[in-house]
Amino acid sequence: MNVDRDPIEVTPLQAEALHAAGVPLLDIRTPDERASGMPRGALAVAAAELDAWLARMGAPQGVLLICASGRRSLRAAAGLRACGIAARSVAGGLAAWIAAALPLSQTDLDVDARARYARQLCLPEVGAAGQARLAQASVALVGAGGLGAPTALYLAAAGVGRITLIDNDVIERSNLQRQVLYSDAEVGQRKVEAAARRLQALNPDIAVEACVTRLDADNAVALLAGHDVLVDGADNFPARYALSAASLQLRLPMVYGAVERFAGQVSVFDPRRADSPCYRCLFPYPPAPGEVPSCVEVGVLGVVPGMAGLLQASEVLKLLLGIGKPLVGRLLLFDALDMRWRESTLPRDTQCPGCGPRPGPLSPDDVTRYCGA
Repeated sequence: MNVDRDPIEVTPLQAEALHAAGVPLLDIRTPDERASGMPRGALAVAAAELDAWLARMGAPQGVLLICASGRRSLRAAAGLRACGIAARSVAGGLAAWIAAALPLSQTDLDVDARARYARQLCLPEVGAAGQARLAQASVALVGAGGLGAPTALYLAAAGVGRITLIDNDVIERSNLQRQVLYSDAEVGQRKVEAAARRLQALNPDIAVEACVTRLDADNAVALLAGHDVLVDGADNFPARYALSAASLQLRLPMVYGAVERFAGQVSVFDPRRADSPCYRCLFPYPPAPGEVPSCVEVGVLGVVPGMAGLLQASEVLKLLLGIGKPLVGRLLLFDALDMRWRESTLPRDTQCPGCGPRPGPLSPDDVTRYCGA
């Protein structure tokens, strides 16, 4: 390289060619950032360590620098050039490297996956390792309606490897105002079958299983076993309580969501944690028939289940990746009409009929007594 004549920036493709020809490629991001993956063959040299590294290496004739977006590496390259070292910055940084489908180290992601998940791969909290975890993950969604539809779309788009949809309803025209998985031409078809086609079209690399059945106390454990996270998008109380009991028995986290009119609420019940409440800590027993009006009776603004479903999808991804702070022990409530959000502490109930000292699932008689026949 010639310090005076050569441009200070190169494209990712040019950088790869120069690197293949023997020019060192230095990833100057922080260790946390490099957890998202590094260009294949790059050396990890933090920006603060550049001078020491160059001194050890005898100041090579030229170096390539890469960071997350290209700004830090450009400043570092300018500083090195002022000292007479022929440094170049990779324009656009790792984001541009991934967008160009160039290889990363320590990843078996193919070209399609690197392009599809480029914006996630740039996140240190995800990276190649996290994307591989998502590909191996399995999520069960109980209900393919207002909550399940947006949740399923974003989990499929994120690359969750296996999604099981459990619902026995058919698509009605009244669903289309909020259940964004479906089209007018699919009215009358089974929801889970239409949903599976849409999700596979969105992401052909994932597996989607359509279970045309209603979750209940008899089939819940068999249907939900083998998954990593359970999503509550149910529209009836018997299914919700059966899901809660199975979550506790299988020790699988349950991501809860509910909506009415302009309001929604979301929480996470994780029986793997000693401090986590369960669904029955919040609602020990279901309401009597007619006590809680349904959306058919009181209505719901179409975007509200979408908002709750997106929050549920976010919680699922956090649980699968092991990042952030899940909504365990917290109930997040929002009012879309006034656009107000609040959070309530939700401690574990030491006398809870679900997870307390004398737990027991609701019996068929209980379901009939509380929920009606």
